[in-house]
Amino acid sequence: MEIRFYNEDLNFIGLMENQKSLIWTRRFYEPGQMRLYAPLTDENLCLTAKGNLVWMRGRVEAAVIEDRIIKDTPEESQIEAAGRFLSSYMDRRLIRPSVSFSGKTEVAMRSLLSGAFALPRVTLGVLNGFDDTVSFQATYKNLLDYETKLSKTSNIGYRFRPDFNEKVIYFETYKGLDRTLSQNTNNRVVFSERYDNLSEIEYRENDQLKKTTVYIGGSGTGNERTIVTIGEEETGLDRRELFVDAKDLTQADGMTLDEYKEKLRQRGLEKLVEYQETQSLSCVTDANGNFAYKVNYDLGDIVTVKKQSWGISVNLRITEIEEVYENGGMEVHPVFGTPLPETIDWRDD
Repeated sequence: MEIRFYNEDLNFIGLMENQKSLIWTRRFYEPGQMRLYAPLTDENLCLTAKGNLVWMRGRVEAAVIEDRIIKDTPEESQIEAAGRFLSSYMDRRLIRPSVSFSGKTEVAMRSLLSGAFALPRVTLGVLNGFDDTVSFQATYKNLLDYETKLSKTSNIGYRFRPDFNEKVIYFETYKGLDRTLSQNTNNRVVFSERYDNLSEIEYRENDQLKKTTVYIGGSGTGNERTIVTIGEEETGLDRRELFVDAKDLTQADGMTLDEYKEKLRQRGLEKLVEYQETQSLSCVTDANGNFAYKVNYDLGDIVTVKKQSWGISVNLRITEIEEVYENGGMEVHPVFGTPLPETIDWRDD
């Protein structure tokens, strides 16, 4: 395996082939991470300087080194370099001064990046034309946080893809393919005991945060406040209520009450995405097994996962893939489904 290093201007610096291990974690909804362990040498010290980029041939993502630990003891002399993928550059920008948007989510993701203070060498990639829509208002919010929120509510992934020949970094959106047993369009992919492609399995299901009925409070006070309800039909213990304060959404001039209520309803639907029952399964699998990584499946795809002895048969999205390079080989550790989420705050405080 050949690890290539570049400076922040995308100029080639050198190669590393004496690394001890590399952990390359790709994520669908947010920037991935990289962690590299290498011998302590003068050349490796130069290659792993903060701000340098790490890339492997054939990869769509690259990482920027943000953290480095240098150890020189009687027991070991090594460098540990870590960082996030290049889309983490958006963590250095704010949405400013204020953005009010209603339309397609993919367009929103691109517009927020374009409207922020320019990131060097970053430009927009191809517009895919995804139909997902969103409505929000944001003032001086962290750009990366909002891109992640938009991604999670639409299932549109994003990444920064460097082109080292053109010296350009492309912002790209993408969606995975449906490869489940329930469809006939794409080649099907199944992770199960039958195919012997599941080991070291951990499965989690949680409905602690689940909500079914949402009250969205708009402008006004007391009995005069505009309230919209979603999920009113739920009853008994199945009814789990949530209040969303949406005073930041105002009824603009010329907007009818029905149009305003629809905007509030959209805010409630976005909130409900955060409060769903979650399922996630992680495992270790052979990258070149009966279903080959990046050939038969990739990050963002939806696949069928079966564990018959546990009574589990579910269709889940691949939301994370950890590639581990050690001792001349590679292991793949995919994560299926959505781990227990953090609460997402859409309010414009």
